[in-house]
Amino acid sequence: MGTSHARLRSHNRMGVVIPHNKATAELETVVMPLPDKIVLPMQQHIGAQCAPLVKRRDHVDAGQLVGHAEARTTADIFSPVSGSVTEIRSLYYSNGRTDVAIVIEPDGEQTVAETVAPPVVTDYASLVEAVKGSGIVGLGGAGYPTGLKMDADLSAVDCWLVNGAECEPYLSSDYREMMEHPDDILAGIGTCLDLSGVPRALICIEDNKPKAIELLRTMAADDARIGVLELPARYPQGASRVILKNAMGRAVKRGGHLTDVGAILFNVTTMSEISKYLKTGMPLIKRRITVMGDAIENPMNLEVLIGTPTGEILEFCGLSRKPAKVIAGGPMMGITQIDMDYPVVRQQSGLLAFSEDLCGRHETTACIHCDKCIGSCPMRLSPISIQKAYRKADVAELDRLMADLCVGCGICSYVCPAKQPLTQSVGLASRLLKAEQRKARGRG
Repeated sequence: MGTSHARLRSHNRMGVVIPHNKATAELETVVMPLPDKIVLPMQQHIGAQCAPLVKRRDHVDAGQLVGHAEARTTADIFSPVSGSVTEIRSLYYSNGRTDVAIVIEPDGEQTVAETVAPPVVTDYASLVEAVKGSGIVGLGGAGYPTGLKMDADLSAVDCWLVNGAECEPYLSSDYREMMEHPDDILAGIGTCLDLSGVPRALICIEDNKPKAIELLRTMAADDARIGVLELPARYPQGASRVILKNAMGRAVKRGGHLTDVGAILFNVTTMSEISKYLKTGMPLIKRRITVMGDAIENPMNLEVLIGTPTGEILEFCGLSRKPAKVIAGGPMMGITQIDMDYPVVRQQSGLLAFSEDLCGRHETTACIHCDKCIGSCPMRLSPISIQKAYRKADVAELDRLMADLCVGCGICSYVCPAKQPLTQSVGLASRLLKAEQRKARGRG
């Protein structure tokens, strides 16, 4: 059954309304010149860390495979430049993780690797294998290997959901993709529908992006399978379970997957990159990020090579004042960057720099039992109760409270008048509970 091109609109109201601050939305993408160096972490995805396939003094070409892991859940890593490998080093991420990284000095030639060629795709299985070899991961922030997500049982799936919500404040990377490359987005979706047998697709966009909604509706008018759904601009509209509920009225059971209820979900830029890869054979070596914040002199949507150091991006855009905090990603779910040598990675949509005026420290006070965190949680959890159970290391209570369902959206900390570190506590609780669940499955 085809998707009607009537003005589809969802009226579900999960989440909260927060300021959008998308001042860069109408700024066309600027391409950053070659950086002085490329730093490629071997962990830019959910799954096994890749191992370097090159060594110091090796020459590499743009698009050359330089990182690979013999594991099911992983995503190959490719050099974005031609040049010389100067070192293989350890790189420390702000969350405490240690990565292996390849450092490359560009030669300025951008010689393309001989292996770069459009893949031969004849059916869905060959499409999946092609995407697995492209380095494409979920580009909305999750970083799950796209080819692996596509390699699922789609027999019960009746809708290919495409996430164009981009609900995080400040970020406009996906919006610019919809405005600048709608043809690639629709081509990627069309190919996936053609070869997978899934009968329809819904592109889900928040109603604060009317130009993108109208553009994609107009361009998709000739394909009755593809609809564009207007969603309320409420955070976190882009979370997978939230968008599923708001777009289709369906819910996934605890421990389940979207495919269990007839849907599969991909980011809008991910769909575009699949189309580009099928045409050119160039793996994922660059992406657009939004560079913004009150410490940025020239906010912009910037196309950067993956592996470009944070410090070089800040220098290119300019600083109007000393930043007190630099965030990789958005303000709600991003991670504070401490090392300015740490680069842009595949799943990163933004780089924000804020002054002390916007991110000064707040004193934490006792919980006043206002229930704001409970009422605002899109997963209907009790963050304050989960925090208490985590501090007692009470795994049974964490299981009862379903801490593993947390999506890490940050709302609980955002609304808390006592400035409790709820997001961090619930995230740690979720990690602890999932680890215990894995142990239990292993014993079983």
